[in-house]
Amino acid sequence: MKNALFSRISLFAVVAATTFATSAVPVNAQEPGNNDSSALEEVIVRGRAQELYRVPVTTSGKLATATIDSSITITTITDDLIVDQGARDAADIYRNISGVTAFSYSGITARGFRQEDIFFDGLRGDLFPQFVVPQLFNIERLEFLKGPAGMLYGVTPPGGLFNYITKKPTTEVYREARLVAGTDSRYGGSLQLEGPLLSDSVGSRLGVFYEDRDTSQFNTESETLVLDAGLSFDVGFADLSLQAFYIYQDLPGNRLRGVPTDSRGNFLADRQWNHNESFDFIEVDSTALQARFEGGEGTSWDWDFTVRYNENTEDQAYHESGSPPIDTDGDGEVDAIERRYRETITDIESISLAGNAVYSTDIGNIKSRTLVGFDYFDSEDIEDFQTTDVVNTLSLRNPQYGQVDPSTYTFVDFGTGSTLLVFDNQFERTGAYALQELTIGDFILTGGLRWDEFEDSSQDPFPPNGDFSDNKVTGRAGVVYKVRDDVSLFAQWAQSFEPQAPGSQDAIFGGPFDPTEGENFEVGLRTDLFDGRIQSSVAIYQIKRTNLVQSTGIDADGDGFIESVAFGEVTSEGLDVDIAADLTPDWVVTLAYAYNDTKITEDITGSGGGIGNQNGGTFVNAPEHQLGFWTRYQVPSISTAFAFGGDYVSERIGFRGDRVKPYFVFDASIIYEKNDWRMLLRAENLFDETYATSGFGFQFPGDVRTAFLEVYRKF
Repeated sequence: MKNALFSRISLFAVVAATTFATSAVPVNAQEPGNNDSSALEEVIVRGRAQELYRVPVTTSGKLATATIDSSITITTITDDLIVDQGARDAADIYRNISGVTAFSYSGITARGFRQEDIFFDGLRGDLFPQFVVPQLFNIERLEFLKGPAGMLYGVTPPGGLFNYITKKPTTEVYREARLVAGTDSRYGGSLQLEGPLLSDSVGSRLGVFYEDRDTSQFNTESETLVLDAGLSFDVGFADLSLQAFYIYQDLPGNRLRGVPTDSRGNFLADRQWNHNESFDFIEVDSTALQARFEGGEGTSWDWDFTVRYNENTEDQAYHESGSPPIDTDGDGEVDAIERRYRETITDIESISLAGNAVYSTDIGNIKSRTLVGFDYFDSEDIEDFQTTDVVNTLSLRNPQYGQVDPSTYTFVDFGTGSTLLVFDNQFERTGAYALQELTIGDFILTGGLRWDEFEDSSQDPFPPNGDFSDNKVTGRAGVVYKVRDDVSLFAQWAQSFEPQAPGSQDAIFGGPFDPTEGENFEVGLRTDLFDGRIQSSVAIYQIKRTNLVQSTGIDADGDGFIESVAFGEVTSEGLDVDIAADLTPDWVVTLAYAYNDTKITEDITGSGGGIGNQNGGTFVNAPEHQLGFWTRYQVPSISTAFAFGGDYVSERIGFRGDRVKPYFVFDASIIYEKNDWRMLLRAENLFDETYATSGFGFQFPGDVRTAFLEVYRKF
């Protein structure tokens, strides 16, 4: 496995050397007569504090818009923030987004609702399978669009969605190499090469990232390889960029279900306890090819068209701890868990495409922008699955690993004539939309509609399965009032929807059912004070999610299947506060705070019904309060910055009704920048806090204290 991996790295090293040679440019890129490179670099370092962590314009609203002019709430995580925080995957940066906390793997809680939808460059389709968290190496910025986004993106949950903007090939020269070493046997490196290739009109990018380390749980490791390459051309009528991505991850012992706790949220085992053996694994191979056309420069029209093909395979073998802990010695205290063994291979193949056209004009004193667009997504997910019954128990207090041999296990025959179950699910999404924006004096008015059609197919070994299709129209309306150039008030109404799961649509359950719907009302205030040195956003919202399918508990027609009804309603109300401020020219701070109250407001039993992701009427992993902050102070005289951050999440409830304790963890960085060198010393979970990030099967423990040193060299 590793020999094949190092062969891939060697191949890309050759490509990297070729790219470096053909994209070489004169080293002296300064103004004529300016030979004081150290002085120039000091100015760049000093001025960088005023621009860190912010972007002037966001694009996830389909219209490129200054934050202060938008009625949509979008939080942006920049590459500077990713680098300063030493972030490797998406879970490392959740603290920077108000209202977002961990749920499981790449899943999050956003404004009270579980979210798992991920877009790349505005296209549906996750480059990372379901049990892998997206990596950030080739990400230019991450935009999280809050609230329902059905009018813009079609099928989406009501809490929001992630849109990862990838680094593109360019003719601007940038070359960088990094090496990293740290605790837990951590080592790795990366290389980024950007610039003209063969001629000034052809841009290029080559990125290579590799890292290997042990992770917090016993028996777990993480080996990651990310490769991305791209070319950009001027093809006359448009600019064309071609990109290729390859992601490989070998994750021994990482099919996690957490550590058991008591009802008060106290761990019943060491926080590093793991139900997996060292030979259990998740292995991921993902490849994507993407092409993007952009045109209309110098005209009243701007347009783009993007298409991506993606295929990935996720191979897993693991010991599952799906049942509650047991008492093996009769002393009244649980001390072990029963384990089953499972093997799965999931193959996903998808194609995604989207096109947008924006017409801009002035009608008298009115500025107008009209957007029309479409998108299409088709995916087939095939999973091969087999499982044993209980094979053994594992102690919570003194786990003995390496005492089992999966080759001796017997897999369950489910009566299909084979121990292997094959699940084949297909999803097709088609959407078309139109959006109008008018700027009239101090007001910016936005309104749009979208039509979607979806077709789902489920071919499983057991009923119910079959095909289901439907269509839906969603809308959005917003208004911004510019109190002055640097202060605005905004209000928004938006909708979203999600088809019911194919398995619940069968007539034997009372289906088919209308889609789940989300509706959001939001008002707020944004500022861009003191020439942009203080940017803030405050939003108050209410989201209603309706048509949630629930079990009635009744088999009315006596066919052996319990009927369901689409009657559930959940209401989420809350407040988001985001601030990015330059306190001085050398001191920058960001703060993200959220309050949320998510409740079941309609059900068929009066006590929670069959609505998912809740326990006893309270939604799991949905904290009332969340706070994240990050502050960075630059000392120009020593070319060094000191940074410190924290992440607070209030008490939550887990799936088992157990308490998930509140926590406040801290981390810090020391950043040295001089000429073309940069060094980052990073410590995470600075005070080695014991805590759980979420309650799932059991509770996912947070990482133990770690530290690493990363050295950068630009050349």
